[in-house]
Amino acid sequence: MFPNPVAFVDLETTGMTATGDRVTEVGIVRVDGDRATEWSSLVNPECSIPPAIQALTGITNAMVANAPRFADIASEVATRIAGCVFVAHNARFDYAFLKREFGRLGQAFTAKVLCTVKLSRRLFADGARHNLDSLIERHRLPSHDRHRALGDARILWAFVQALYRDRPADEVDAAVARILRTPSLPPHLPAGALDAIPESPGIYRFYGLNPMPLYVGKSINLRERVASHFSSDYRSANDLRLSTEVVRIEFEETAGELGALLRESQLIKSLFPVYNQRLRRRADLIALGVTAEPSPPDYLHADVIEPRELHGLYGPFGSRRAARETLRNIAAEAALCWRLLGLERRAGPCFARQIKKCAGACVGAETLEAHHERFRQALAPYALRQWPYDGMISIQETSLTGERTDVHLFRDWCWLGTAGDEGSLHELLETPTRAAFDLDIYRILCKRLPRLRVHAFPYELPAMH
Repeated sequence: MFPNPVAFVDLETTGMTATGDRVTEVGIVRVDGDRATEWSSLVNPECSIPPAIQALTGITNAMVANAPRFADIASEVATRIAGCVFVAHNARFDYAFLKREFGRLGQAFTAKVLCTVKLSRRLFADGARHNLDSLIERHRLPSHDRHRALGDARILWAFVQALYRDRPADEVDAAVARILRTPSLPPHLPAGALDAIPESPGIYRFYGLNPMPLYVGKSINLRERVASHFSSDYRSANDLRLSTEVVRIEFEETAGELGALLRESQLIKSLFPVYNQRLRRRADLIALGVTAEPSPPDYLHADVIEPRELHGLYGPFGSRRAARETLRNIAAEAALCWRLLGLERRAGPCFARQIKKCAGACVGAETLEAHHERFRQALAPYALRQWPYDGMISIQETSLTGERTDVHLFRDWCWLGTAGDEGSLHELLETPTRAAFDLDIYRILCKRLPRLRVHAFPYELPAMH
C-alpha cells in the first residue's frame, strides 16, 4: 500500500540552484490515513525575486516583503513533514532546497523521498512527457493555483489518488516500493548501519572480515546509494554476493560529485577491491600514439605519456582490445588498410583489400603518406586535448548545505590534490607535487570542465568553510 503518513511538498523558489537561490513559498499536504491537512506560507527569501520567476509564479517582491523568513517557519515545516515519506515532483529539487535552508540554520534535514516523476515514468513508460502539466492533462487532475506551492502539492495528492483509481493497486504499490527500495540489511551489519551515513556526496567502502575493502563506490547521495545495494530485489549478482560478506561500512564525505569521482578513482587504483572489476579496468586505459611518419600506432599506458605534449595521441580507450576495435571501425569507414594499421600480419593485400574495403595502400594503389594522412584524419575525433590553461587551476565545490568547501588543484590534466581548509590549501600550493598523468582523471575532467567554475592562477585564494 502507499506509504502512510505522507507529505506532498512543493516549493516556489527564486531560481533553480539550491546553493545560491532561496525558497519563496512552501506548500504541504500531509496525509495521515484518511485525513489530509494543508498548510502553506510565503517566505521572505532575503533577496530579490527575478522578474521571470515573478511572472511564472505570480509571487512578487512586494508579496514576500513582510512574509516570515525560513528561519521563522522552519520548526513548522519540520513538524508537518516529521515521520512522513517526502513526496514531490522532481523531488531532488525540492528536497535539496529544504536541506539547504535547514543547513543554513545549522539543522539537519532528512526524509525518505518519493519522486512522482519517477513514479509516472515507471507506471506510464509510453508517456512522452512526465512534467506536472502533462500529468494534469493525462489524468484529468484539478489544477487550481498552478505554480503556487499549495496548489501544486494538491495536484500531487490528486495524482496519487488517480493512480489508484485507474491502475491496479498492487501495480502502483510495486512501483512505489521499487522507487523507495527499502533496504534489507545484510545479517552481519547492525540494524542502524545506515543511520550514520549522510545524504551527501562522497565515497563508501564495504569491508568483509579482512582489512582490505571488498568494494569502493561513490555517489552524490551516500545513504541512498549504499541502501540501493541491499534492496530486496538485488540489482546485480555483485550486490547479492556483497550482502553475504559485508560486515562494516566506511564512508568519506566530499563537497560535490567531482571530489567523489576523484577519490573513488584513487582508491580503486590503490586498493584493488575485489568487487570493483569493471572500475578496476580503468587503470588499464590506454591511448594510441600516431607518429607523423607512416607506421602502425603504438598502444600507450598513462605512465609513458607526457601530459604537456599530447599531440599525436588519441583516446582514451578502455583497453588494448577496445582500441583495436576502434581501429577496425574507422578502417571500415575510411577504407583503410588493416595491415598498415597493425591489425594483421600478412604479405600482399590485406583482408580488407580482398573484400574490396581497403583503398589499396597495401598493394601500391595508394601512397603510404596519403594513407597515413587519411588515417590521422579519421582518428581526429579521438585526439587527446592539450591542457587549455597556462598553468595550475583550481575547481571549487561547495556542499548543498554550505558547510563544506573543497578546492581541487590540477595542472596538465594531473590532479595535484584536494584541500578542505585554508591550511591544507596553502600547504598544497607551497609544496608542489609532480602528479602522475592518469587517463581516467583526464576523462573525468574533459567531461566536466565545460560546466565547472574554473579559477586559473594566479588569483585570490577562496574563502573556505
